Amino acid sequence: MKNIVVGITGASGSIYGLRLIEELLRTEIAVTVLLTNAGRQVLKYETGLNIAEDPQVALQQFSQYFNSPNSLQYCAINDFFVPVASGSSAPDAVVVCPCSMGTVGRIAAGLSDNLLERVADVALKEDKKLLLVPRETPFNQIHLENLLHLSKAGAKILPAMPGFYHQPETVADLVDFLVGKVLDNLGVEHQLFKRWGENNQ
Repeated sequence: MKNIVVGITGASGSIYGLRLIEELLRTEIAVTVLLTNAGRQVLKYETGLNIAEDPQVALQQFSQYFNSPNSLQYCAINDFFVPVASGSSAPDAVVVCPCSMGTVGRIAAGLSDNLLERVADVALKEDKKLLLVPRETPFNQIHLENLLHLSKAGAKILPAMPGFYHQPETVADLVDFLVGKVLDNLGVEHQLFKRWGENNQ
């Protein structure tokens, strides 16, 4: 079974991260959730989901939300003693969704001030997949240079830019399109959107 870390930061777009976790759990992939302090605040503001700071309580809340207690793990953002913090126990992939520009900058600089930044660093050094879903507009030059720096280091950049060729009818359709693109890059099969040309078949 694959083990994928999903990090949610303080960028707008918490629903992307939640929907991604939901789909990964549906395919019986083991998911470790990391939530930054700003991510917790934005998650509550945008979705109403009020996740506790206590990691055991947070795990119970997420397990209840996703109705998947067995394949889900949750780690405190400052706990560096969990397995995913080490290259010897590196996850198969790390997805930061959504990814704030602050997190982008700190990962690009090689900083590991919290567990999410450390896990991203581990993914790069161990040649594991690191997918970043930045949600910011417009990008300034510093943002762009940091994203390019990470791309050159091996990260995949998937901006939160939903397409429209699948003729979305709801906000959920737009969310599913982006989550589907992330799943494509993880090699996870899904039916979240119609691919180009499928409408004419």
